[in-house]
Amino acid sequence: MTGPPDDDAAIISQSVEQPELFGIVYDRYAADIHRYATRRLGDSHADDLTAETFLVAFRARQRYDTARRSARPWLYGIAAHLIGKHRRGEVRALRALARTGVDPVVESWADSADSRVTAQSAQASLAGALAGLSPGDRHVLLLIAWADLSYQEIADALSIPLGTVRSRLNRARRKVRTALGDNPLPLNDAVEAIRHG
Repeated sequence: MTGPPDDDAAIISQSVEQPELFGIVYDRYAADIHRYATRRLGDSHADDLTAETFLVAFRARQRYDTARRSARPWLYGIAAHLIGKHRRGEVRALRALARTGVDPVVESWADSADSRVTAQSAQASLAGALAGLSPGDRHVLLLIAWADLSYQEIADALSIPLGTVRSRLNRARRKVRTALGDNPLPLNDAVEAIRHG
């Protein structure tokens, strides 16, 4: 007996006639989408957003571009779009963190003490900077930092040109670096610290 194909496009295409096959896509990517949703919106919304992402994907599977072998960017794009609907809550949480230094959506994460101390010093500034980014700039920056997508995968996920990804990322990084000032924490570590505080 052979296992499922590695090609997500083949699985999604076959799932039109055999809907149960879409479970393979869910099994491959649900944990990643859930982690990303948790980082963006908090644990209380992550389950719902993950379920909604896969429901939207399942309903849209007939329109999936089978030239794209990996469904990962497509799923992150759906999640980013749904997160955009929750934008006010995300911005409110980031502003609360910037104001108080207490992250209302953070879970306890195991980090080294040194990196936590360094991260906490940058956390309020970073949260304020993230809250001040446009939704498009924030999506691009956090898809790079938290979903580890490539520029092309982000372009595919958000249905924007590659040049737009680069300009949004450049603008977002510039704003965040300005907010961090002289803090020695590398940008990706600083962005990661916003949820690991």
